[in-house]
Amino acid sequence: MKSTLLPLPGVTHKMHFEHPAFYVNDKIFANIHEKDEQLAIYTTEREKWMALDPHTFFITPHYQNYKYMLVRLETVSPGDLKHLLITAYLARATKKLIREYEEMIANG
Repeated sequence: MKSTLLPLPGVTHKMHFEHPAFYVNDKIFANIHEKDEQLAIYTTEREKWMALDPHTFFITPHYQNYKYMLVRLETVSPGDLKHLLITAYLARATKKLIREYEEMIANG
């Protein structure tokens, strides 16, 4: 995850309530719950993901009123995980950071 996220413009990595977390624009977009091998990730499409695979993508009562979903790291596909991480990043990044990301992708 670090190798995917830390090169992205404006991403920082620090602890959030004893859990490693990734931020952009001082906004958290992914939080690793190492003990449970889960990732809490920012998303506006959690119903879609939970309908696709409710074992891998789910919420607990704590996340009911937030735009986050839990992801079981042991069962999520690498492609889905990368897609979710990039989407979460883009949803929380500023327009300037998104332009920098798009330039980074265009330049390979």
